Amino acid sequence: MNSAFARYFLPAIAALACGTTLADVRLTNDFGGGYVSTYTIATGNPYTDPTLLECSRSRGRQNEPAVAVDPRDTRVLIGSSNDYCGVYNDGEDANGAPIASGPVWLGYYRSENGGASFRSSLVPGYPDDTSPYAALAKVRTAGAGDPVIAWDGHGRVFMGSESSGDPAGSPKTFGDVWVARFDNPGGENGDTLNDGKRFLGSVVVGKGSAAPNLLGVFHDKTAIEADRTGGRCDGYVYFAWARFTGGRVSNIYFVRSIDHGATWSKPMNLTPRQGNLQDPDISVTGNGNVYVTYDVGSLPNGQPNGVEIVKSTDCGDTFGPARLVTAYEPYNAQDVYDSGGSARDCGDFQNGCQSGYTFFRRTTSTRSTADQYDAAHEWIYIVYDATKPGTQIDTGTTYGSLQSGVGSQSAVYFVRYDGATGEHTPPQLIDDQAVGHQTFPDISADGGVLHVLWWDSRSDPCYSATRPIGNCSDGLTVPSLDVLAAKSTDHGSTWGGFARLNAVTSNPNYEQFDGRTLPFGGDYLWITSLGSFSFGAWTDWRNTVPGVDQREAADDDHDDADVLQCRTQLASGAFTGDTCPRAGGLDQNIYGALTP
Repeated sequence: MNSAFARYFLPAIAALACGTTLADVRLTNDFGGGYVSTYTIATGNPYTDPTLLECSRSRGRQNEPAVAVDPRDTRVLIGSSNDYCGVYNDGEDANGAPIASGPVWLGYYRSENGGASFRSSLVPGYPDDTSPYAALAKVRTAGAGDPVIAWDGHGRVFMGSESSGDPAGSPKTFGDVWVARFDNPGGENGDTLNDGKRFLGSVVVGKGSAAPNLLGVFHDKTAIEADRTGGRCDGYVYFAWARFTGGRVSNIYFVRSIDHGATWSKPMNLTPRQGNLQDPDISVTGNGNVYVTYDVGSLPNGQPNGVEIVKSTDCGDTFGPARLVTAYEPYNAQDVYDSGGSARDCGDFQNGCQSGYTFFRRTTSTRSTADQYDAAHEWIYIVYDATKPGTQIDTGTTYGSLQSGVGSQSAVYFVRYDGATGEHTPPQLIDDQAVGHQTFPDISADGGVLHVLWWDSRSDPCYSATRPIGNCSDGLTVPSLDVLAAKSTDHGSTWGGFARLNAVTSNPNYEQFDGRTLPFGGDYLWITSLGSFSFGAWTDWRNTVPGVDQREAADDDHDDADVLQCRTQLASGAFTGDTCPRAGGLDQNIYGALTP
């Protein structure tokens, strides 16, 4: 890490010219006693358990953030992530290595001061939860992820999830999707500072099938929204996801609740004549119409890569046919394993790739929203990251973004779709740059101002369209990733207010997963807003402690992506597990900041 910084990063600091850097804040306080039960937050009554105690010292991993501001009170924000803070809550093995058997779960991060600070917790119902709230969680899983969040206009917040893992410990993966709901303990007329504080329960909205390794019916890629318009569908909650069958075929499914999340409709297939679809997002326009966008993957039948949309004019009860908004050339990081076969992320040992690069998973994704307070338009605002035309290049290795050996530059695009007419603006680059990749954008629109954020690698001192983010030609990985934001006050016609949100550029390629052999940053970032107030959240590696993997000979791949770990070689030649997982090598966090 230090050699990479000195060699590559210092000369590139001045290259980051993207406006103001804003003050950021940590949402995941998994150190120094930082996790408190949601039951205690809501009632003031003390409660803890081994998972919360472990989360308060773990310095663990968190990714795929979500965050949403209360439309009744911008002092209140709720955040979440895939939170791994509790995974080492179950003792040690015979060699003194903590056992990684605890839950990965949805975080519940609460701010009551407009995002200046957060209290960290977990959504009730995790396997070790014995609080009075636990019995209200009607879920069947040993782990949960892909958190999504939405508020209604009455002090309620809804948190959706996909789930996997059999609590009994079998190899089965259930693949359910479920929604948790919280309200104001004082009722709708209570102090708005208490909005979204009391847990009311969780309910499964779509069941998967119990098959090993996600090979049955598995639900993933979740989305949620609530109607805040005050109109005919006010208070309805909508949830969508991608349904994978046998790990291959995927369609978009949808449910709704008309009783504030207590019960849900039967799952509806929105895309029965298509396949290879994922990443749904839900928008509600000012007149109460419901739209779902999603990514379309190419198929041999001529189906192109692109963004499609479906529309409901009856509060999500039925939907019209799918319509292609725009096609694009995707950016899908890919390589070839040392052992052969395609790879979408690369690291060490079984995850080593022929290019020699170390990189996290990233693919083109679509996000969308509408301004629920805009009664004059039925506009859907869409962002996606894709290959920039004309940037295709031979990589000279097995790495590629279009196919193995063919790379490109990725950029964030914006499209405004008119639901009333079916017309849309041409895809527009929000921030056209000659250098750097842009990925995982999100957009928010409530209250007349559009706010966007994305990951950006223009400060990567080793940037090349021929290589993954943060990878140098000699195989070294370097700090390379920032979070940028922008806004538009004219419905997306022009963009300004560009700013960097993160205070520290970080290396996204640390090998913190799959036994310290692989990087992972999640599949999305998040932004939330109400008028000029806006707050974004992202995955961040500034607190990660680099180190040496004792299983390698002094980092024999020379990538500077290894993290601090403590292993001893046994007489058999095998190595123990990591005996110091709480020392910072796994310290991946969620940070957030006010945005322009």
